[in-house]
Amino acid sequence: MSREPQGAELASTTEASSAAAQSRGQNLPQQAPDAVHRRRRARATGAYEIGAAVTRAALASPYERRRIDPIYRPLKIYTSDPSASMLEGAIALVNVPYEPLEKGPRGRLFEIRDHNDSLDETYTHVDLDDPSLLIRNGRAPSPSDWLFHQQMVYAVCAQVYAAFRGALGRHVSWGFAPRARDDARLRIRPHAFYGSNAFYIKETGELHFGYYRAEKKVAGRNMPGSFVFTCLSHDVIAHEVTHALLDGLRAEFTHPANSDVLALHEAFADLVAIFQHFSYETVVLTALRKSRGDMRRADLLTDIARQFNYTITGNERPLRTAIDVNGEHGTPRPYCPDAPTHELGSVLVSAVFEAFVTIFARKTERYVRLATNGSGVLPPGEVSPDLQAVLAAKASKLASQFLTICIRAIDYCPPVAIKLGEFLRAMITADYDIVPDDRWGYREALIDAFRRREIYPDEVANLSEDALLWRPPESYIPTIPELGFARLRFRGDPGRPAGVNELTRQASALGEVMVRPEFNRLFGIAVNGDPALMKDSVARPIVQSIRSSRRIGPDGQIVFDLIAEITQRRIVRRSGVEFEFYGGSTVIIDPHGTIRYVISKRVTNDQRLDGEQQFMIGPGRCFWDISGGIAAAKPQLFRFLHA
Repeated sequence: MSREPQGAELASTTEASSAAAQSRGQNLPQQAPDAVHRRRRARATGAYEIGAAVTRAALASPYERRRIDPIYRPLKIYTSDPSASMLEGAIALVNVPYEPLEKGPRGRLFEIRDHNDSLDETYTHVDLDDPSLLIRNGRAPSPSDWLFHQQMVYAVCAQVYAAFRGALGRHVSWGFAPRARDDARLRIRPHAFYGSNAFYIKETGELHFGYYRAEKKVAGRNMPGSFVFTCLSHDVIAHEVTHALLDGLRAEFTHPANSDVLALHEAFADLVAIFQHFSYETVVLTALRKSRGDMRRADLLTDIARQFNYTITGNERPLRTAIDVNGEHGTPRPYCPDAPTHELGSVLVSAVFEAFVTIFARKTERYVRLATNGSGVLPPGEVSPDLQAVLAAKASKLASQFLTICIRAIDYCPPVAIKLGEFLRAMITADYDIVPDDRWGYREALIDAFRRREIYPDEVANLSEDALLWRPPESYIPTIPELGFARLRFRGDPGRPAGVNELTRQASALGEVMVRPEFNRLFGIAVNGDPALMKDSVARPIVQSIRSSRRIGPDGQIVFDLIAEITQRRIVRRSGVEFEFYGGSTVIIDPHGTIRYVISKRVTNDQRLDGEQQFMIGPGRCFWDISGGIAAAKPQLFRFLHA
């Protein structure tokens, strides 16, 4: 099986259309009366709950394009920031998925609300449906044009959302509570406050971007004392909206259970920003021309948030980079759980990017040999334009593949207390499920890169691909016919849930199975009175989400699954302090209703509990408020983390 990917248009192939038509819910077989009775009894006795996030996907969904609508809305953006050179592709015209927009812009998923809290001012909002702007592909990029700032954040956020949607084959719902039934949009505030920060606020469902004056000593093409807007940094925007999207995919990844949880959040957001660089043709061509095809020296692609660090520290270094600080041939920084969050996240970023560079070298060495008469050694001087074009095309395609691998891996992660080694297992399993024949060695490259950084998963015998794959359930779980795709209802497409009632029905079908006593341990949950809880108590387990997944493989095959998330809260009392400890599982169900994987973190795992408590009172103390004998995660966690 080849790994040369097909385009996004495969989502509308005959095979996909046929699968969608079969799953619209017409002439469905009746549910077995005993199954209906068991579900009603389980819910009536309060054995489990259905989380608010289950139905959230039906309340906020992208615009469904009509035949008469354009496919895209072309808009101009900065590919890096306003200080980048025009000759390096600083400005790009990007194709944003089309939707009608109100002033703001305000669409189905995003709402730009431009209010400045520091000055208590609300600014005029751009109207991107104005004919004079439509014909000019939006407003021209300018640091002094507030209306372009609004266009910039909307366009980049919409692009990142489209990347997630394409990778997962479904809509991605938000992790925050809707402000109203018809207002489940992510609110974006380009000039929210005066200050050198930007962050996602889960509590209000907002992205806040600050602005500040550059220091007296600056680097790059910046002026001392000038205003710098974080909403004009492509990387900052992509980073922050990724936090919001990841929060929608995993409800408890904002709970600081260990050092890896927030490090993964930061690293994942950086990886999305980096791989998005490769979607801008001129930037890729320029970077590879300047580096002579050496991806490790292509700083236009590997640097993150240049202007931000140039104007804060005065040093000509980016805020972060995808390359190890030890250099190309040095030993990479090893994993250290006590390292600061961003340093720990950078270890993960460099591991994934090293694997990307390894595969890039494998896929392009034949072209280098052809261009060098078989020597494989480029002569001094400029690389030929033809070779530059080939390398750039390969790099862009490969970056899209690696971004897809990373995004799909989230569906295979446990729902709580994620470790970086488990993210490796999630990437390996998610990729294996869609590309069993890995002839270019993508998975081998990832494993080697993680090994070089001493990121080792727990509970595996070795680092072979087979050992890292998640295993099927260790004991028999009966097929759940109500969750077979023949009985699921969709709104015309497997990526669009039919509605609140259908999502509730699906969650109930899974909930009835998970609370059966013989399956409690398998799903990572417990009941009060379980000796393993000692004197602690547990809340009812919650089905946090249940979502369809449609993944398109490189040879065009389409794989459907249901991805469900189960969590349970344990109220722990230790050493005079009460805090919450979470367990649960990620459940992956095939189109027949058979459970393929149960990726669990047991709520009764005292070893993990002791580790979380030590983190809470030790290196992770800064993420927790501990007062009056109660410990709770700090609110507005990303505001604090990014400060």
